[in-house]
Amino acid sequence: MAPDGSYSDPFTPLTTMMLPVGDGHALYVETIGRADGIPAVYLHGGPGSGCQPSHRRLFDPGQFRAVLFDQRGAGRSTPRRGRTANTTAHLIADMELIRQTLGIDKWLVVGGSWGATLALAYAEAHPERVSGLVLRATFLGTRAELEWAFGTGLATTYPGLYQDFLSVLPEGERAQPLDAYWRRILDPDPVIHGPAARAWNDTERILSEVAPAASRLNFESIGNPATPLASSPFMEAYYFSHDCFMEPGQLLKSAGNLAEIPGKIVQGRFDLLCPPATSFALAQKWPGCEIRVVERAGHSLGDPGVTEAVVAAIGAFVGPLSSA
Repeated sequence: MAPDGSYSDPFTPLTTMMLPVGDGHALYVETIGRADGIPAVYLHGGPGSGCQPSHRRLFDPGQFRAVLFDQRGAGRSTPRRGRTANTTAHLIADMELIRQTLGIDKWLVVGGSWGATLALAYAEAHPERVSGLVLRATFLGTRAELEWAFGTGLATTYPGLYQDFLSVLPEGERAQPLDAYWRRILDPDPVIHGPAARAWNDTERILSEVAPAASRLNFESIGNPATPLASSPFMEAYYFSHDCFMEPGQLLKSAGNLAEIPGKIVQGRFDLLCPPATSFALAQKWPGCEIRVVERAGHSLGDPGVTEAVVAAIGAFVGPLSSA
């Protein structure tokens, strides 16, 4: 209860700041919980989606000092959609600057989907700074995963949607649809990038939900210049067309660096974007992790049981890290 008798929200940020990280970028950074709590950092997905208030609620404010920030070009960070000097290596360096600025020695690193990719890349680069890892929907940042999600997997589970997805492209560009989509999304002409970005975003949204409201594209909305454009397709096209700025198979090859880091993976059984096979492949290289499969759940953090499983996975670190 606040001094005036009102009830304060325990998830209200303790601190907020715009942190200059160089190259013309400034990151929005906030902390929630206890100033003397267990340090943790949350990595949002996308790339390019940004943190949401709901992400704060993954952490017990009575136990954690959680750091949430919008990555370069995402959310409240500036410049919006800024792609100059924006690579995985830059994001890892940004995390180190945030950690040092906040006076944190080691932190629990939490992330889902692309956030899991960045969490793994950071942990493999700086294992001595990671007290634990909690991943949801493991994505290793490879072309093969994207080819499956938007190709074989899409055609198998949503054949009508797959035809819609292809039909947005001229017939001559359908043989390599991912490259065509990324090229169009990154084209400066709104007439070219608008429909492609909307179609990509809507297809990805359908694949991310275990029970989507619609399973086909709305071509009227996709072709309407007044339909808002999400930021994620632009950053995703940029990162994915550059192999997420990593070497082929990098995260599995370097998984030995995780050997001393305890980890928990939350995996939706019916995740069509980041299927269970990926999490299990990582676990084969990282014996220190545990996988919790959530039945009747897909990719979304909001699917039944997923948020609860992530909260439980984070909470399981309270005892070990409090006594460390």
